[in-house]
Amino acid sequence: MTVADPPFEGVGPRSLHRVTARLNSPLTSYYLVFGATVALTCIGLVMVLSSSSVESIASGSSPFTEFWRQAMFAAIGVPAMFVAMRVPVRMWQVLGWPLLLASFLLQMLTFVPGIGIGTNGNRGWIMIAGFTLQPAEVGKFALIVWGATVLVRKRPLMDQPLHALIPLVPGAGVLLMLILGGKDLGTAMVVMAIMAGLLFVAGAPMRIFAFASVGLLLGIVVMASTENRRARIGTWLEGCSASNPNVLDSCFQSVHGQWAMASGGWWGVGLGASREKWGLLPEAHNDFIFAIVGEELGLVGTLLVIGLLMTLCLGLARIVLRTDDLFVKIATSGVLIWVVTHSVINIGGVVGLLPIVGMPLPLVSSGGTALITMLAALGMVLGFARRESGAAEALAARAGLVQRSLAVLPVRGEARNR
Repeated sequence: MTVADPPFEGVGPRSLHRVTARLNSPLTSYYLVFGATVALTCIGLVMVLSSSSVESIASGSSPFTEFWRQAMFAAIGVPAMFVAMRVPVRMWQVLGWPLLLASFLLQMLTFVPGIGIGTNGNRGWIMIAGFTLQPAEVGKFALIVWGATVLVRKRPLMDQPLHALIPLVPGAGVLLMLILGGKDLGTAMVVMAIMAGLLFVAGAPMRIFAFASVGLLLGIVVMASTENRRARIGTWLEGCSASNPNVLDSCFQSVHGQWAMASGGWWGVGLGASREKWGLLPEAHNDFIFAIVGEELGLVGTLLVIGLLMTLCLGLARIVLRTDDLFVKIATSGVLIWVVTHSVINIGGVVGLLPIVGMPLPLVSSGGTALITMLAALGMVLGFARRESGAAEALAARAGLVQRSLAVLPVRGEARNR
């Protein structure tokens, strides 16, 4: 008598082969970025509603005030993402200089009385037609598009430090000075990180980064020397504990953010059941929305958000590694650095690993300009992913499969006759 073959023999290798084939598909990058973007935006809308409802009621407004505002910005950002997805690569290169000049103009408006608005010691917002905008978010997107454009043209001369630095560093320097004029340290750090990342991906000589690191360190020290920033950094270095005399002052936001996450446990106290959002945690729907996620959805919720951010970064990195177009490579790297720096600074500040500098969590925190510009930038990258080698053919094949599937379905009248 022979022993029968195991019923599932070979299933493991075949399944592994199918998974590997899907990961190697030219559409994998597109689906990773698109799926993570949609999921994070939806989670953000839900958490903005949950974290802002109590304060909205306390101020005499509807509990849906912040939610409807964020939903309106999402309704603008999502079409902007799909429009950006259709813009050809050549057109982005044409738009580089106009976008940069427009970002300069918008940033200058922050210093105009009656238009510029200051918040928490920073002057980085403008009020136009009743809407508050943060020009620095537009500046980040503009710097990426313009920087990739000029570095592509400078590629044959990138081995010469002077050509590698000009005009990128002067252009980014103007934007940086305008941002620093409003005392926005966090945004300035992101702009410097994007500029350094663009140069690195473009192939700038490594000795530039050795000198730049020293200047960067000195610059951060100078920028952090203001009284507000110095107090926050000093408090972070001392640690926020019960013995710290600043526990009810500079440590207040950090302590309540950590209490929110600690009280959430594994599964959270339940969606909408946060206690810290009842006027205890400042900026609960904005810079500290991750703490409310931890309190209401627990460790599982925070890991879900972090996992989606990592998925988004994986999709962006995959585009960088697979493309042969230098502009696509540099621009996508800029967006990747943008997402990473915002995520690390925000989450690091909430959990106490980094000083609090007021940085929103990408696609999740409340903030219209940040949401619209991030969706537009990701739309640009999704357009790059759709033009990846073999992606267009795969999309056309899948569209044809859907049409053929619908063609065999009976129409309503035929179904009744049957």
